[in-house]
Amino acid sequence: MNIEAYLAERRAMVEAALEHALGASEGTPPRLLEAMRYAVFSGGKRVRPILALMACEAAPAEPVRALPFACALEFIHTYSLVHDDLPAMDDDDLRRGRPTVHVVFGEALAILAGDALLTEAFRVAANGVEAARVEPARALAIVGALATAAGAAGLVGGQVADLEAEGVAANLALVESIHRRKTAALIAAAVEAGAIAGGASDARRSALGAYGHALGLAFQVADDVMDAAAPTAMTGKRTGRDAEHGKATYPAVLGIDGARRAARELLVRCLAAIAPLGAPAEPLRVLATFVVERAG
Repeated sequence: MNIEAYLAERRAMVEAALEHALGASEGTPPRLLEAMRYAVFSGGKRVRPILALMACEAAPAEPVRALPFACALEFIHTYSLVHDDLPAMDDDDLRRGRPTVHVVFGEALAILAGDALLTEAFRVAANGVEAARVEPARALAIVGALATAAGAAGLVGGQVADLEAEGVAANLALVESIHRRKTAALIAAAVEAGAIAGGASDARRSALGAYGHALGLAFQVADDVMDAAAPTAMTGKRTGRDAEHGKATYPAVLGIDGARRAARELLVRCLAAIAPLGAPAEPLRVLATFVVERAG
Protein backbone atom coordinates (compact mmCIF):
# COMPACT_ATOMS: atom_id res chain seq x y z
CA MET A 1 0.00 0.00 0.00
CA ASN A 2 1.01 3.63 -0.48
CA ILE A 3 1.32 4.59 3.19
CA GLU A 4 2.08 8.24 2.43
CA ALA A 5 -1.14 8.65 0.46
CA TYR A 6 -3.11 6.70 3.05
CA LEU A 7 -1.82 8.80 5.96
CA ALA A 8 -2.40 12.04 4.06
CA GLU A 9 -6.01 11.06 3.36
CA ARG A 10 -6.68 10.04 6.97
CA ARG A 11 -4.90 13.11 8.33
CA ALA A 12 -7.10 15.35 6.17
CA MET A 13 -10.18 13.59 7.53
CA VAL A 14 -9.00 14.17 11.10
CA GLU A 15 -8.00 17.81 10.46
CA ALA A 16 -11.45 18.62 9.07
CA ALA A 17 -13.14 16.98 12.05
CA LEU A 18 -10.89 18.85 14.50
CA GLU A 19 -11.73 22.15 12.77
CA HIS A 20 -15.42 21.38 13.12
CA ALA A 21 -15.03 20.35 16.77
CA LEU A 22 -13.25 23.57 17.72
CA GLY A 23 -15.67 25.64 15.68
CA ALA A 24 -18.53 24.15 17.68
CA SER A 25 -17.11 25.45 20.97
CA GLU A 26 -19.62 28.31 21.22
CA GLY A 27 -18.98 30.88 23.91
CA THR A 28 -15.26 30.16 24.21
CA PRO A 29 -13.28 33.32 25.03
CA PRO A 30 -11.36 34.34 21.87
CA ARG A 31 -7.91 34.30 23.47
CA LEU A 32 -8.55 30.85 24.97
CA LEU A 33 -9.73 29.52 21.61
CA GLU A 34 -6.62 31.00 19.97
CA ALA A 35 -4.40 29.13 22.45
CA MET A 36 -6.33 25.90 21.93
CA ARG A 37 -6.04 26.21 18.16
CA TYR A 38 -2.33 27.02 18.43
CA ALA A 39 -1.83 23.81 20.38
CA VAL A 40 -4.02 21.58 18.21
CA PHE A 41 -2.89 22.83 14.79
CA SER A 42 0.84 22.73 15.42
CA GLY A 43 1.84 20.25 12.73
CA GLY A 44 1.20 17.02 14.61
CA LYS A 45 1.20 13.76 12.67
CA ARG A 46 -2.18 12.74 14.20
CA VAL A 47 -0.87 9.26 15.00
CA ARG A 48 -3.42 8.51 17.74
CA PRO A 49 -6.56 9.54 15.85
CA ILE A 50 -5.34 7.80 12.70
CA LEU A 51 -4.71 4.67 14.77
CA ALA A 52 -8.34 4.77 15.89
CA LEU A 53 -9.47 4.98 12.25
CA MET A 54 -7.10 2.15 11.28
CA ALA A 55 -8.37 -0.10 14.06
CA CYS A 56 -11.95 0.63 13.04
CA GLU A 57 -11.10 -0.43 9.48
CA ALA A 58 -9.49 -3.61 10.85
CA ALA A 59 -12.69 -4.37 12.81
CA PRO A 60 -13.70 -4.23 9.89
CA ALA A 61 -15.93 -1.15 9.50
CA GLU A 62 -15.99 2.29 7.89
CA PRO A 63 -13.43 4.55 9.64
CA VAL A 64 -15.95 7.40 10.02
CA ARG A 65 -17.52 5.44 12.89
CA ALA A 66 -14.42 6.16 14.98
CA LEU A 67 -14.02 9.82 13.98
CA PRO A 68 -15.55 11.52 17.07
CA PHE A 69 -13.40 9.40 19.33
CA ALA A 70 -10.35 10.06 17.15
CA CYS A 71 -10.85 13.80 17.71
CA ALA A 72 -11.27 13.23 21.44
CA LEU A 73 -7.98 11.34 21.49
CA GLU A 74 -6.16 14.17 19.75
CA PHE A 75 -7.58 16.73 22.19
CA ILE A 76 -6.45 14.60 25.14
CA HIS A 77 -3.00 14.08 23.65
CA THR A 78 -2.61 17.78 22.87
CA TYR A 79 -3.65 18.84 26.37
CA SER A 80 -1.03 16.47 27.80
CA LEU A 81 1.69 18.05 25.66
CA VAL A 82 0.69 21.59 26.66
CA HIS A 83 0.90 20.68 30.34
CA ASP A 84 4.01 18.54 29.91
CA ASP A 85 5.89 21.50 28.43
CA LEU A 86 5.11 23.82 31.37
CA PRO A 87 7.99 25.14 33.51
CA ALA A 88 6.72 23.14 36.51
CA MET A 89 6.90 19.94 34.41
CA ASP A 90 9.47 19.43 31.63
CA ASP A 91 10.07 23.16 31.06
CA ASP A 92 10.28 22.91 27.26
CA ASP A 93 10.27 26.03 25.11
CA LEU A 94 10.05 24.26 21.74
CA ARG A 95 7.47 21.79 20.42
CA ARG A 96 7.31 20.67 16.77
CA GLY A 97 9.70 23.45 15.87
CA ARG A 98 7.54 26.23 17.36
CA PRO A 99 7.54 28.01 20.73
CA THR A 100 5.44 26.07 23.23
CA VAL A 101 2.00 27.30 24.27
CA HIS A 102 3.11 28.80 27.58
CA VAL A 103 5.90 30.72 25.85
CA VAL A 104 3.41 32.34 23.47
CA PHE A 105 0.35 32.75 25.70
CA GLY A 106 1.72 32.67 29.24
CA GLU A 107 1.55 29.92 31.83
CA ALA A 108 -1.95 30.64 33.13
CA LEU A 109 -3.60 30.54 29.72
CA ALA A 110 -1.57 27.47 28.73
CA ILE A 111 -2.89 25.62 31.77
CA LEU A 112 -6.45 26.69 31.00
CA ALA A 113 -6.11 25.78 27.32
CA GLY A 114 -4.98 22.30 28.36
CA ASP A 115 -7.89 22.05 30.81
CA ALA A 116 -10.32 23.09 28.08
CA LEU A 117 -8.97 20.57 25.56
CA LEU A 118 -9.24 17.72 28.05
CA THR A 119 -12.84 18.60 28.87
CA GLU A 120 -13.81 19.29 25.25
CA ALA A 121 -12.56 15.83 24.34
CA PHE A 122 -15.45 14.23 26.15
CA ARG A 123 -17.99 16.69 24.73
CA VAL A 124 -16.79 15.83 21.22
CA ALA A 125 -16.96 12.09 21.95
CA ALA A 126 -20.47 12.33 23.39
CA ASN A 127 -21.87 14.65 20.71
CA GLY A 128 -20.51 12.60 17.83
CA VAL A 129 -22.06 9.28 18.78
CA GLU A 130 -25.27 9.68 16.80
CA ALA A 131 -23.57 10.89 13.61
CA ALA A 132 -21.06 8.03 13.80
CA ARG A 133 -23.87 5.48 14.30
CA VAL A 134 -22.20 3.88 17.30
CA GLU A 135 -24.52 2.07 19.69
CA PRO A 136 -24.79 3.73 23.14
CA ALA A 137 -23.25 0.76 24.97
CA ARG A 138 -20.22 0.80 22.67
CA ALA A 139 -19.89 4.56 22.95
CA LEU A 140 -19.97 4.33 26.74
CA ALA A 141 -17.26 1.66 26.67
CA ILE A 142 -15.08 3.89 24.48
CA VAL A 143 -15.53 6.93 26.74
CA GLY A 144 -14.61 4.76 29.72
CA ALA A 145 -11.50 3.49 27.95
CA LEU A 146 -10.41 7.04 27.07
CA ALA A 147 -10.96 8.28 30.62
CA THR A 148 -9.02 5.36 32.09
CA ALA A 149 -6.11 5.86 29.70
CA ALA A 150 -5.99 9.61 30.40
CA GLY A 151 -6.54 9.48 34.15
CA ALA A 152 -4.74 8.82 37.40
CA ALA A 153 -3.87 5.22 36.58
CA GLY A 154 -2.91 6.10 33.01
CA LEU A 155 -1.36 9.17 31.43
CA VAL A 156 -1.49 11.43 34.50
CA GLY A 157 -0.14 8.71 36.78
CA GLY A 158 2.63 8.09 34.26
CA GLN A 159 3.52 11.78 34.23
CA VAL A 160 3.76 11.76 38.03
CA ALA A 161 5.99 8.68 37.95
CA ASP A 162 8.11 10.33 35.25
CA LEU A 163 8.66 13.40 37.43
CA GLU A 164 9.45 11.31 40.50
CA ALA A 165 12.03 9.32 38.53
CA GLU A 166 14.06 12.35 37.45
CA GLY A 167 17.64 11.97 38.63
CA VAL A 168 16.98 8.45 39.96
CA ALA A 169 19.10 5.50 38.83
CA ALA A 170 16.42 3.86 36.71
CA ASN A 171 16.17 0.27 35.53
CA LEU A 172 14.18 -1.22 32.65
CA ALA A 173 11.25 -2.19 34.87
CA LEU A 174 10.84 1.41 36.04
CA VAL A 175 11.08 2.84 32.54
CA GLU A 176 8.47 0.39 31.23
CA SER A 177 6.20 1.10 34.20
CA ILE A 178 6.29 4.83 33.50
CA HIS A 179 5.71 4.57 29.78
CA ARG A 180 3.01 1.91 29.87
CA ARG A 181 0.99 4.66 31.52
CA LYS A 182 2.39 7.91 30.15
CA THR A 183 2.54 6.96 26.46
CA ALA A 184 1.34 3.45 25.75
CA ALA A 185 -2.00 3.75 27.57
CA LEU A 186 -3.38 6.40 25.23
CA ILE A 187 -2.03 4.69 22.11
CA ALA A 188 -3.59 1.42 23.22
CA ALA A 189 -6.83 3.28 23.95
CA ALA A 190 -6.80 4.67 20.41
CA VAL A 191 -6.68 1.15 19.00
CA GLU A 192 -9.31 -0.04 21.47
CA ALA A 193 -11.63 2.85 20.65
CA GLY A 194 -11.43 2.11 16.94
CA ALA A 195 -12.02 -1.60 17.48
CA ILE A 196 -15.08 -0.98 19.66
CA ALA A 197 -16.51 1.68 17.36
CA GLY A 198 -16.13 -0.72 14.44
CA GLY A 199 -17.94 -3.54 16.23
CA ALA A 200 -14.92 -5.87 16.27
CA SER A 201 -15.45 -9.42 17.50
CA ASP A 202 -13.93 -10.45 20.82
CA ALA A 203 -11.09 -12.24 19.01
CA ARG A 204 -10.29 -9.22 16.84
CA ARG A 205 -10.49 -6.87 19.83
CA SER A 206 -8.03 -9.08 21.71
CA ALA A 207 -5.60 -9.11 18.78
CA LEU A 208 -5.89 -5.36 18.31
CA GLY A 209 -5.45 -4.82 22.04
CA ALA A 210 -2.18 -6.75 22.08
CA TYR A 211 -1.03 -4.74 19.07
CA GLY A 212 -1.92 -1.43 20.73
CA HIS A 213 0.00 -2.13 23.93
CA ALA A 214 3.13 -3.28 22.05
CA LEU A 215 2.94 -0.33 19.66
CA GLY A 216 2.60 2.12 22.55
CA LEU A 217 5.90 1.00 24.03
CA ALA A 218 7.57 0.85 20.61
CA PHE A 219 6.48 4.43 19.98
CA GLN A 220 8.06 5.57 23.24
CA VAL A 221 11.30 3.71 22.59
CA ALA A 222 11.56 5.37 19.17
CA ASP A 223 10.77 8.76 20.69
CA ASP A 224 13.46 8.31 23.36
CA VAL A 225 16.04 7.34 20.75
CA MET A 226 15.17 10.33 18.61
CA ASP A 227 15.39 12.68 21.60
CA ALA A 228 18.86 11.36 22.34
CA ALA A 229 20.23 11.16 18.82
CA ALA A 230 18.16 13.01 16.21
CA PRO A 231 18.72 16.68 15.31
CA THR A 232 16.19 19.39 16.20
CA ALA A 233 15.34 19.80 12.51
CA MET A 234 13.94 16.26 12.55
CA THR A 235 12.19 16.20 15.94
CA GLY A 236 11.13 19.82 16.41
CA LYS A 237 12.59 19.67 19.95
CA ARG A 238 16.01 20.38 21.34
CA THR A 239 18.21 17.28 21.19
CA GLY A 240 19.08 15.67 24.51
CA ARG A 241 16.38 17.31 26.65
CA ASP A 242 15.59 14.01 28.40
CA ALA A 243 19.22 13.56 29.44
CA GLU A 244 19.39 17.17 30.69
CA HIS A 245 16.47 16.47 33.03
CA GLY A 246 17.79 13.09 34.15
CA LYS A 247 14.72 11.36 32.69
CA ALA A 248 14.19 7.61 32.98
CA THR A 249 14.42 6.62 29.30
CA TYR A 250 15.16 3.50 27.27
CA PRO A 251 18.54 4.81 26.01
CA ALA A 252 19.47 5.72 29.60
CA VAL A 253 19.11 2.09 30.73
CA LEU A 254 19.77 0.16 27.51
CA GLY A 255 22.00 2.49 25.49
CA ILE A 256 21.06 3.68 21.99
CA ASP A 257 21.75 0.33 20.32
CA GLY A 258 19.95 -1.59 23.05
CA ALA A 259 16.93 0.70 22.75
CA ARG A 260 16.84 0.14 19.00
CA ARG A 261 16.89 -3.63 19.56
CA ALA A 262 14.02 -3.27 22.04
CA ALA A 263 12.03 -1.34 19.42
CA ARG A 264 12.57 -4.09 16.85
CA GLU A 265 11.45 -6.74 19.36
CA LEU A 266 8.28 -4.77 20.04
CA LEU A 267 7.66 -4.53 16.30
CA VAL A 268 7.76 -8.33 16.08
CA ARG A 269 5.11 -8.45 18.82
CA CYS A 270 2.95 -5.91 16.99
CA LEU A 271 3.04 -7.83 13.73
CA ALA A 272 2.45 -11.20 15.40
CA ALA A 273 -0.61 -9.87 17.26
CA ILE A 274 -2.46 -8.82 14.11
CA ALA A 275 -1.17 -11.52 11.76
CA PRO A 276 -4.55 -13.34 11.83
CA LEU A 277 -6.51 -10.21 10.85
CA GLY A 278 -5.61 -10.26 7.17
CA ALA A 279 -5.75 -7.39 4.67
CA PRO A 280 -7.92 -4.99 6.75
CA ALA A 281 -5.02 -4.70 9.23
CA GLU A 282 -2.37 -3.87 6.62
CA PRO A 283 -2.28 -0.14 7.51
CA LEU A 284 -1.59 -1.09 11.13
CA ARG A 285 1.33 -3.29 10.05
CA VAL A 286 2.83 -0.55 7.90
CA LEU A 287 2.42 2.08 10.62
CA ALA A 288 4.14 -0.08 13.25
CA THR A 289 7.07 -0.61 10.91
CA PHE A 290 7.26 3.11 10.20
CA VAL A 291 7.26 3.94 13.93
CA VAL A 292 10.15 1.60 14.68
CA GLU A 293 12.15 2.68 11.65
CA ARG A 294 12.15 6.22 13.10
CA ALA A 295 14.58 4.89 15.72
CA GLY A 296 17.02 3.87 13.02
